[in-house]
Amino acid sequence: MKFQTRLIHECIEPEKWNGATLPPIYQNASHCHQSAESMSDTFGGKTDQHIYMRLTNPTNQVLEQKLSALEGGKGAIYMASGMAAVTNTCMALLRAGDEFVCGSSLFMSTYLLFTKVFAKYNLTCRIVDPLDLEGMENSINDKTRFIYLETIGNPAIDIPDIQKCADLAHKHGLPLLVDNTLATPYLCRPLELGANVIIHSTTKYLSGHGDAVGGMVIDGGSFDWAASDRFPDFKPFIERKGELALRDKIWREHHINFGSTPAPFHAYLTFIGLDTLGLRMERHMKNTIKVAQHLADHSKVNWVNYPGLKNHPCRATAEKQFGHLGYGGLLTFGMDDQEACFQVINNLKMIYHLANLGDCKTLIIHPASSQYLSFPEQERNQLGIRSDLLRLSVGIEDVEDICNDIDQALTKL
Repeated sequence: MKFQTRLIHECIEPEKWNGATLPPIYQNASHCHQSAESMSDTFGGKTDQHIYMRLTNPTNQVLEQKLSALEGGKGAIYMASGMAAVTNTCMALLRAGDEFVCGSSLFMSTYLLFTKVFAKYNLTCRIVDPLDLEGMENSINDKTRFIYLETIGNPAIDIPDIQKCADLAHKHGLPLLVDNTLATPYLCRPLELGANVIIHSTTKYLSGHGDAVGGMVIDGGSFDWAASDRFPDFKPFIERKGELALRDKIWREHHINFGSTPAPFHAYLTFIGLDTLGLRMERHMKNTIKVAQHLADHSKVNWVNYPGLKNHPCRATAEKQFGHLGYGGLLTFGMDDQEACFQVINNLKMIYHLANLGDCKTLIIHPASSQYLSFPEQERNQLGIRSDLLRLSVGIEDVEDICNDIDQALTKL
């Protein structure tokens, strides 16, 4: 089946759900077992039956299977948020004193986790330009445990060459972790390019309607943990689950003990959202290139950052990895200063001002004065969070209405 067909039909089992074509919502905390032997075997990992919602849930499990299949993975874990997926995955790979290398284009909370929170536990993050392979390799040492990238940086909108980064990681016996939130498996499937682990904030495009928070980690089952001497504590997980040792370690050590299980209703809503992911992504990207070109031609806009524009430095990499499907639904553009940015936001009538992206609705935010408000100015500058920058997540409305709202806001400046 083609991708759009798989979005609708993958993992649908009406014969198991009394004829329903959507998974039932199992809103129960625990599951009854008919024998003591059954409960014991399930706790011992000998069966796939359910015990307690914090461990597994049937509704959540269907979403795990579906997203794993769409990304080309071998197994997945659904969690309460994208940040839960980031935290649990990294913690499963790190021990006190370890290091990892990551691209500088990081979601704000990911950056704070890596640079502030992890530092308290003697975990070191080596931040490099994700487009600088030489700098990335120079940051690797004996303590390095993995390389971490975003398919499309937020809000830098830069695009690393995943295949080259994967080759570099494997050369040094390291797995490559990729946050694929902004691209989604519709636009890019990093496991096919050599990545080993995929992370998603399902809250964004996968759900698509701003109604369900969640995160997903997908294990490609492609990294040979036994062959690397960087992961000595993986032995029992390799013996138990083989190629899915990482998934087992994340689930057994962190997910169930940190209590990051999401409500099954959020899985259900996300499952519904996936049906239209392909259609929505087509419209998101069709609209975004038109809005980017419109902004680039506007006399009151100083610059536009979007890979779909011909002068963008990552245009060639985007075409190579995304196959001319599009360039994502997120862009940034620049005004004269923060005051002008505030005026634009306050003048908008249709476009919503809120801290989210990947919604059906067009959304705008001024990152420097909101998400990055607590950051020192020097740190904001290093991350490219300029005071003149506005981030626009382009929705699926009629593009003429999006452009008209922007125009009337700019005209009032």
